[in-house]
Amino acid sequence: MSEPLPDAELRQIRNRVLDLYAAVEALMILGIAVLVVYAIRLGTLTSPGAQESFGIAVALMFLMATVVVHLADRTYRVWPLGRRFTPKSPGPITTQAEVRFLKVLVVVLAAAAIAYVLGGLIA
Repeated sequence: MSEPLPDAELRQIRNRVLDLYAAVEALMILGIAVLVVYAIRLGTLTSPGAQESFGIAVALMFLMATVVVHLADRTYRVWPLGRRFTPKSPGPITTQAEVRFLKVLVVVLAAAAIAYVLGGLIA
């Protein structure tokens, strides 16, 4: 077995990892800001290539936002080289839970059917 690292070295490693997380998040937020400015400066979406450029910019913004959310989640769930948080395990499936699910399913299907009928009448 390897010997545990001294506290000073652990703190240094933790700080390095957190600095890396902070740098990546700052770059992602900066990238999102640049893409927002780019999407605003595109002008009307009827010009040639503007729709595709806008779509690519929005897709990249969503990708960068998911990286930011993932890193924030990772930082809070698994502290670098430290305490780990585990989510609570789900409870058992009971007949009461199944009945509640079926009730919600029936209401959603009824609402969808009513919306379909009304949509057919209106159109």
